[in-house]
Amino acid sequence: MAKFKIEKTDAEWRQALTQEQYGVLRRHGTEPPGASPLNAEHGAGTFRCAGCGTPVFSSEHKYDSGSGWPSFFQPLAEAIDTSTDFKLVYPRTEVHCAQCGGHLGHVFKDGPAPTGLRYCMNGMALTFEGK
Repeated sequence: MAKFKIEKTDAEWRQALTQEQYGVLRRHGTEPPGASPLNAEHGAGTFRCAGCGTPVFSSEHKYDSGSGWPSFFQPLAEAIDTSTDFKLVYPRTEVHCAQCGGHLGHVFKDGPAPTGLRYCMNGMALTFEGK
């Protein structure tokens, strides 16, 4: 099991997060498309991991993918890690917070230039801090 800079017991995570956040961040859940108000957030600022507060995405890298989830074409430097997820039988690249290991979403190779990537994130896994 991976070690992260920010470690908590399961009970501590349950106490620190809402039930919905816990389901996404700690149990690798997925919120329904269109469920998060952060999908429509277009202000300048920083999107942070809802589990530990680590800055993970800049509003400058957010775009409307039409998927129903907040989408970004690039994370902040050293903010995320990835692993392979086989939950849907075929492999997907799971994105998690590099500091606490919280599940943020998945990354796909169908995004816009300049990266060609779509970081499809669960809004429950993020908070937004405006500038």
